[in-house]
Amino acid sequence: MQARLHFLTRHSSLNRNTLSRSLTEAGIETQCPDKDAAERPELIFFDTVDTELLEQAHTLSGDGTGRVLAISVAQTPQTDKLWQLIQAGAAEIINWDASPDPTAAIVARLERWAIVDKMVASDSVADLLVGQHPIWKKTVRRLIELAHFSDSSILLLGESGTGKELAARLVHSLDARPKKAEFVVLDCATIVPELSGSEFFGHERGAFTNALQAREGAIELADNGTLFVDEVGELPVALQSQLLRAVQERSYKRVGGNIWRSADFRLVCATNRELSADVTKGRFRQDLYFRIATSVVRLPPLRDRRQDIPALAQHFMRVLHPNEAPPPLDPMVRDYLLSRDYPGNVRELRQVVARIMTRHVGPGPVTIGDIPEDDWPAPSVAGSWRDDHFEQAIRRALSSGVKLKDIGRAAEDEAIQIAVTDEQGNLQRAARRLGVTDRALQLRRANPRSHP
Repeated sequence: MQARLHFLTRHSSLNRNTLSRSLTEAGIETQCPDKDAAERPELIFFDTVDTELLEQAHTLSGDGTGRVLAISVAQTPQTDKLWQLIQAGAAEIINWDASPDPTAAIVARLERWAIVDKMVASDSVADLLVGQHPIWKKTVRRLIELAHFSDSSILLLGESGTGKELAARLVHSLDARPKKAEFVVLDCATIVPELSGSEFFGHERGAFTNALQAREGAIELADNGTLFVDEVGELPVALQSQLLRAVQERSYKRVGGNIWRSADFRLVCATNRELSADVTKGRFRQDLYFRIATSVVRLPPLRDRRQDIPALAQHFMRVLHPNEAPPPLDPMVRDYLLSRDYPGNVRELRQVVARIMTRHVGPGPVTIGDIPEDDWPAPSVAGSWRDDHFEQAIRRALSSGVKLKDIGRAAEDEAIQIAVTDEQGNLQRAARRLGVTDRALQLRRANPRSHP
């Protein structure tokens, strides 16, 4: 294992050479902060939570995906300020003196992170959940950690089309149970309320009209596997208490039956509703909510990770035409996909790509001529981008005393950041979108305040 060391200690009696030697003996290869910029965990030894430490943690965590492990070597830790350190970017905090074997504690956390990141980079995960945006990368890491290192119930929250079923399938595929059975899907939005009990628990022959033979329910089919309950917020209130018993006791009865049956399954639920609000309004049982929401993962909408759109589009092209290499995207098509709204999120993007690919022929790039007329953007109107949100942002800046020059500089900085992020760090394409030269963009990024 490798990690970079940072020491922000002023009053501790612990010697940094002694700390480094302890880590090396434990199998952690350490390097100075100014060497090798490869992505790896950062270890910060500190004795005081102050502005310098918080800024260091924020810088090292970068966009939130950098791994920062903070180790307190103070004899009296400032426990009232540790939340500030977590909020600044530290992923974990260890108290050196409070641990019976602090180096082992550090090794354990680094090993866990290494396993998770190896899974993130694996083909099986990359092909299932596509994207490198920081918010998406953190979400995938969280899913992997829950899937592989726990057996807890998971509640997936997110708008329609954000990939909740794919996330549930990832949880099942990475579940570490040695004799794992099937992945069973039950969509509460599509089942008939009168038959919902049978869908969950099965029924015996003659349990109701047309019940001509016994039938297994989803819970029985998911025994030793994973039960994915989609749109769980649509579950009828009368059935919620029955599901609660099945989740708590791992036992159930078929509809029309008298025999208690057992089933051991992992539960993953999903909804596009705010279940906590439904609990407050009495639409969803609080006790069931706490059972299914042992761990909660919120999947971000596509608008919050736009830089993943080109990669997702290429992925969908490969899926739609598995025997062909996906064609490149013309810059105008790329800009169109990046700027388009996707109320249906990733699912809608896939549909757009599918419609484009029905028109694309030949070995050349996808061009705007391949975009169906129904998907054309609305004619642009001068000034239409300066909407109420833009005006409100300017008003807030002026009311806070921000001057015109600083407002303009902040707008430029934000535009540059968006363009570079959307173009995945390609400065030539970013400069083209911004209407400046490559050299001007490089100078602006190198010294933003001297190039207003």
